[in-house]
Amino acid sequence: MAEEKRQHLEFIQNIINRLSTNSIQLKAITITLTAGLLAVYSTSPKIFLIYLASIQVIFFWLLDSYYLQQERKFRGVYNDVSGITSNFTIKDYEMPIEKYKKGKYSFFRCVFSFSKLLFFGSIFSILILTIFGLKYNCIN
Repeated sequence: MAEEKRQHLEFIQNIINRLSTNSIQLKAITITLTAGLLAVYSTSPKIFLIYLASIQVIFFWLLDSYYLQQERKFRGVYNDVSGITSNFTIKDYEMPIEKYKKGKYSFFRCVFSFSKLLFFGSIFSILILTIFGLKYNCIN
């Protein structure tokens, strides 16, 4: 393998690692903020705090999905540079992520990926069920 190709693959891998780290940090921030808002709610029950928690979960869900989309695009570039797949011909040190748009690279598929639905969907569902329970006096 040529030195340029190896260096190119290393650059791409570093980008993928940073995106993955950002995704993990977003999940930690989501849990921290949601728990904090629910803790404040427990001391002074104002329903807008649960609405606020729901909105921030949606915001971080979309942001994390964006990071997943970018990570998938860079994985596509990595696979094409390394020769695993041959969707596009890529020159040395080129990062043509704009070529990766359809299928698993689409934002919609990233938002509704299994891992995002499981993590953010479960938190959001609990918050929505709490709102309905409070609204219809099912929860005291």
